[in-house]
Amino acid sequence: MEQAPFAVVLVLVAVAALRIAQYHWRQGAVIIGAALLVAAVFRAVLPSARAGLLAVRGRPVDVISYAVLGLVILFVAFTITNGPLG
Repeated sequence: MEQAPFAVVLVLVAVAALRIAQYHWRQGAVIIGAALLVAAVFRAVLPSARAGLLAVRGRPVDVISYAVLGLVILFVAFTITNGPLG
């Protein structure tokens, strides 16, 4: 059960991969960014023993890394033009 948070993030990434495979890359990128933000929240609120594979480094480094990367991916997905988001 300690890998449940990691499984949630993996399911989100799998849904994103499906959307990307269906040529909806912006939606897929938004879902990946959201998955990273979910990982950051899980890592921030869960103890290291319950965070499972989301606990890679120290808690502050993990939370900052997941959150910044998620926000960068969301920024790119929302700001690149000439592609439908919906």
